[in-house]
Amino acid sequence: MRGLTTDMSRRDLRPYFLWDEDVSIEELRGILAGPDGPRRDQLLGKMLREARDIDVWQFVRPAEVARVLERLRRRVGRRYAFWSFLIEGWRSRGLLVA
Repeated sequence: MRGLTTDMSRRDLRPYFLWDEDVSIEELRGILAGPDGPRRDQLLGKMLREARDIDVWQFVRPAEVARVLERLRRRVGRRYAFWSFLIEGWRSRGLLVA
């Protein structure tokens, strides 16, 4: 398995939040940039559950999180409340289109 890193510029290593997946940062970017599917949902849900919020924005935009959040609710687990609060707060301030 590749080493873990908190440095998201190290594209050949695994991001710290995928501690149990042998997926590099570069591979993760490719999967998340692709079409919806089970593997994409699995990794995006894991990222929303395990990663610091500031690291999430290096891979996806807030509008994308808002679009898939309800669908990934089960995968996100207890962090769902945080993401929901954040997205709804941005929507209520007009920073994110509903």
